[in-house]
Amino acid sequence: MTGLPEADQRYLQRHGIPVQVVCEGPHTGVVLQQVQLPENKFDHPAADILVILPPGYPDVAPDMFFCDPWLKLVTVGRYATCADQPHVFSGRNWQRWSRHNSAWRPGVDGLHTMIKRIEHALMEAK
Repeated sequence: MTGLPEADQRYLQRHGIPVQVVCEGPHTGVVLQQVQLPENKFDHPAADILVILPPGYPDVAPDMFFCDPWLKLVTVGRYATCADQPHVFSGRNWQRWSRHNSAWRPGVDGLHTMIKRIEHALMEAK
């Protein structure tokens, strides 16, 4: 987990969240490994979720998140709204979930905030 702020490392360790930190050029990505998804919501029970940390993080908010495998909603058999575009990062073809954050609080928010936003987006996906 080198390359992550200490607060993020502590949070991930304390919550037992397995991660892989990957770099591609100047970009650092945090892959949350095999995240359990809301039951009966998607066509897969778990997925890797990528958060790309922008320059200036944690004072600057991560924008969007990415899933692999690609997820479809079970009830309608399609991708969730604003989650149907590809994004290649570190040799993988990720499903981009376009969810923007305008309420980021520098010095307060971190990866823990992003994880909660991801959980909410997955739960509320339509």
